[in-house]
Amino acid sequence: MDIYEALYTTRAMRRVRTDPIPQDTQARILDAAIRAPSGGNTQNWRFLLVDDSDVKAKLGPIYRDCMTQLWATIYKDRLEVANAAPDEPENAEMLRVQRSAQHLADHFEDYPLLLVSFVQFDPSGGSIFPATWSAMLAARAEGIGASLTSVFFFRLDDVLDVLGVPKEEGWLFSSCVCFGYPTGRWGVAPRRPVHEVSFRNRWGNDLGFDVPEPLWPAS
Repeated sequence: MDIYEALYTTRAMRRVRTDPIPQDTQARILDAAIRAPSGGNTQNWRFLLVDDSDVKAKLGPIYRDCMTQLWATIYKDRLEVANAAPDEPENAEMLRVQRSAQHLADHFEDYPLLLVSFVQFDPSGGSIFPATWSAMLAARAEGIGASLTSVFFFRLDDVLDVLGVPKEEGWLFSSCVCFGYPTGRWGVAPRRPVHEVSFRNRWGNDLGFDVPEPLWPAS
């Protein structure tokens, strides 16, 4: 697969089939992930694959409670505005994202494979997210959809208990990626163009170029 196709089309895919992901495919995904840059080449992170239905059954209710807390706190104001005028384009997009995220929560136990990431001594995520993103790109090359979530932070102790993570060793939860073969189509996700979200040399300075349309695929 062309690297730009992978980069442009690896978006959150939350609607997936329940088909299991073969272990040789899982091996290729993880082996690609661990090749990512690692501060000091220490690999001070750990991956935990979850495909056991009993473990997912314990995590599912925790995840849904975390999502309930997310909607009631961090996204509370945005959702109130969106629900007050749902036909406005920005509000409609917000509500679409909420429905998609809630679908993941409602069907959490149905995802065939979870990749839970942990890191030591780096709450910034700089040491773990390159590897996690590499796993998601590798999954894309295998035709597997992925969606990253970190909302478990609302109930971290419960998650660590379910997964048997040794708390005394200082492992920090980073993210949970849900994998599955998608029911929908791959495509370039709509985003605000780069010249609206980027500056040059100093905050607020003009970037120096505009990209009104995606540069991949080339016309």
